[in-house]
Amino acid sequence: MPEPATAKPQRLDARRAGRLMKLATYASVATASVLIVVKLGAWWLTDSVSMLSSLVDSLLDVAASLVTLLAVRQALVPADQEHRFGHGKAEPLAALLQSGLIAGSAVLLAFEVIHRLVRPEAVEHGRLGVAVMVFSIALTFALVRFQRYVVRRTGSSAIAADSLHYFSDLLMNAAVIAALVLASEFGLLRADPLIGLGVACYILYSAYRIGRDALGMLMDRELPPEERERILQVVRGYSEVLGVHDLKTRTSGPRTFIQLHLELDGGMTLYRAHAIAEAVEAELQTAFPDAEVIIHQDPHVLAEETPQYGT
Repeated sequence: MPEPATAKPQRLDARRAGRLMKLATYASVATASVLIVVKLGAWWLTDSVSMLSSLVDSLLDVAASLVTLLAVRQALVPADQEHRFGHGKAEPLAALLQSGLIAGSAVLLAFEVIHRLVRPEAVEHGRLGVAVMVFSIALTFALVRFQRYVVRRTGSSAIAADSLHYFSDLLMNAAVIAALVLASEFGLLRADPLIGLGVACYILYSAYRIGRDALGMLMDRELPPEERERILQVVRGYSEVLGVHDLKTRTSGPRTFIQLHLELDGGMTLYRAHAIAEAVEAELQTAFPDAEVIIHQDPHVLAEETPQYGT
């Protein structure tokens, strides 16, 4: 048999991945809670619409992160009699809800921006606001780095959506700093709501990205082309495999599902065909930890007469 195909860095096994995913959700909720308290005080003192936009976003962060926490816990529940494929789709459902919450925050912020454009107001205690936003950037940056590490090791769609959300917060916090400086130090009062409008547009775009990816998983979208090619390379590495067709893939939370048909010599014994399929399955599970692999064996002559799909 051939040596295992070169693969990307291995993901953690299900047990360790579950612990890491839960830790990421706890960190997310804790970070958003701290930022709410700090930003509430800063907004009360500065009366900045940009600071208000950041506060609103942090309030929604807590709600979204709590949804993610519950979804991750549910997604990690083992398969049972009523859910034979597991509970993994709780993750994209949570991500879809996140996208709705984020889009709603963008719309509410836009209304406040319009009001401030018509009636601009002075920003007070601008330097305090800047200090708060610098603290917010540092805390959020640390969280995003940790979340991205978790996503690389677990493949969690819910954590990925949460990470994208907090990454948009980083950009928003930088925009708030610019608004506070321009309004308090240079007297450009309309800079505050205009930058707030830009933040609202970016938040809406983030909601679209999160919702698009969540719908893709809920609709059983195929794995990316490079992942499918990895699967085919593993299969084609076995000299006794004469072809492969009907490759079907999907993800459900942290789990990957792979189905394919192997084309083998029609004169091969059933025992040998089974052994080859077992070897291919084992190597695919090494390349895609915790994947569920289903392989069907076809005689090569019959396979050549059958329409080929999914390769």
